[in-house]
Amino acid sequence: MITPNSKTLVLLVLLVLGFTGVWRLQQGIDAQRAALHEERDELVLRSGKLLKAMSLEYTPLLADFYWTRVVQYYGDKRARHDLHFELLSPLLDLTTTLDPHLLVAYRFGSTFLSEPSPRGAGHPEQGIALLERGIQANPEYWRFYQDMGFIYYFELKDYAKASAAFEKGSEYPDSQIWMKVMAAKVAAEGESLSTSIFLWRQVYETTKDPQVKENALTHLQLLGVQEDCKQLDKLADEFQKRTGRRPTRVSELVQVGMLPQLPVDPMGYPYVFGPDGKAALNLNSPLLEQQLLHQNAK
Repeated sequence: MITPNSKTLVLLVLLVLGFTGVWRLQQGIDAQRAALHEERDELVLRSGKLLKAMSLEYTPLLADFYWTRVVQYYGDKRARHDLHFELLSPLLDLTTTLDPHLLVAYRFGSTFLSEPSPRGAGHPEQGIALLERGIQANPEYWRFYQDMGFIYYFELKDYAKASAAFEKGSEYPDSQIWMKVMAAKVAAEGESLSTSIFLWRQVYETTKDPQVKENALTHLQLLGVQEDCKQLDKLADEFQKRTGRRPTRVSELVQVGMLPQLPVDPMGYPYVFGPDGKAALNLNSPLLEQQLLHQNAK
């Protein structure tokens, strides 16, 4: 005869065994998922010429497949906060070997390669090399020189080569007038706040990709913050000359008539003076995280 106590004991044993089984199953699934990530990173046929010969009339379709693989690889690395992009360059080489006229692979691929960690692979020289291949395969496409100028300007800080790239692109009959303007500005000023703002504004106004547009807007907002803080620091210097002390709050500049109202950042948050007496973003501003991210990437 089975007593109530023995029934309870049997149920408890079954529950423990059930939970143990579920835990082991989950552990197995997690291990398989981790192995799949590693396997996906390794299973790449690296010979573009061989792959092109094998694919025959399906070469354009296979190029699109590998371009999709590039985007997935890059996005997966970003999502997992994995800063190692070893296969990015080989995948882009495969893609552009299969289809040398896939313009988007050169343009976005060079951005993926060039942007500093954690936003990209941090290899601007590889981005330049990819664009040079794009120019050889598509000599009529002037925007490769635009992208090259950006990499030389923002990532490599080589203003002579940046100016030369903008100048070369401006020689194309269908290029935009601002390319020649940029060639002159970079040659004369090197890196300057006004030049950087001009560049990102052109990207924001001309791109059709929503992510590129959002990235350009963030850069423009941060450059606006930099310009605002520079002006606030000048006013703080003047305030110190008048009063003999550094202002601790931006509102003090309003109170003495040096500002008509409390200035705010592009997100609507008022600026503050930090412990060092310099103007800074409000701790509650959403732009602060982006600012720190860009500073750490430099």
